[in-house]
Amino acid sequence: MVRPRLKDVAELAGVSIKTVSNVVNDYPHVSDETRARVEAAIAELSYRPNLSARSLRAGRSGVVALAVPDLDNPYFAELATNVIEAADRRGWTVLIDQTQGDRAKERVVISGIRDHLIDGLLFSPLALTGRDLAGRDERTPMVLLGERIGTGRSPYDHVGIDNVAAARAATLHLAERGRRRIAAIGVQRTAAAATGRLRLKGYQQALAEAGVPADPSLVAPVARWGRADGAEAMGRLLDSGAPDAVFCFNDTLALGALRTLLKRGYEVPGDVMVMGFDDIQDGRFATPTLSTVAPDKALIAQSAVDLLAERLSGGTDKAHEVCVPHRLAFRESTEVPLTGHSGMPRQAG
Repeated sequence: MVRPRLKDVAELAGVSIKTVSNVVNDYPHVSDETRARVEAAIAELSYRPNLSARSLRAGRSGVVALAVPDLDNPYFAELATNVIEAADRRGWTVLIDQTQGDRAKERVVISGIRDHLIDGLLFSPLALTGRDLAGRDERTPMVLLGERIGTGRSPYDHVGIDNVAAARAATLHLAERGRRRIAAIGVQRTAAAATGRLRLKGYQQALAEAGVPADPSLVAPVARWGRADGAEAMGRLLDSGAPDAVFCFNDTLALGALRTLLKRGYEVPGDVMVMGFDDIQDGRFATPTLSTVAPDKALIAQSAVDLLAERLSGGTDKAHEVCVPHRLAFRESTEVPLTGHSGMPRQAG
């Protein structure tokens, strides 16, 4: 089947090829009657603009890359979906890569090894340092997602959330419900674990603000932020003296913690409240449903794509810092009456 051309639409609508191009590109100086005729011809012929040809004429591929640590992590999978949707609205195709948070792989990503394929890069690094970024000589525009890298000014646009404030709010939510032995799951003993350190800081700030004594035995380190890690860490906490609440540094850790509590015979939220972070869809279907910090993933993706588009248009030389808002999503894992807790966890039988 021969693909309809711009010329075919113009002939059917009785207008010039230039007029059809103006309608396709949504230029304002077209009369409503002419626009309606062209749109009807487009629909009748099932015409689709040739985005590849348009991109090549502009000296671009129409392809951008998104590099994330781990697509097995639902947060990054959901973020990728939002990026694809935001990019699609600009007619872009997204290539997705995962680095496993490995510094060598992340350095390959920023080295421009795929610069002949992509117009720009959206990148969520874990292990890179400020020195790595300073040594980048690749000119492909890049927008960073997640935590800031280094302490000085960066030449790269950055989109993230306030992890300290979000973790503080999540922990205060537990303290305001009368919980005094509030555990934290998610600290990692690696140089790359910046997000965990920020969320630990917010947790500690909230304890101090609420007058809750900080107990180092209630801070459970993990190797990774997966379900199995959360389940194992929750088991260690229960073995050493059960907490009455736990703040998990992401939702997959929290889902693992919920499983261990269920197996051990603890009631959630009656005996132990559980708070997560990321608002992944799985948490809304857990039993009980998971209270969590909900960053605006759609706005993170849209902001990053918009910044990249501005870079590609040559519209700015100044690096932008975008802090996307978050909210707390209160669900069954923390929502019990303030007077409904005795203050002592029930022992598993």
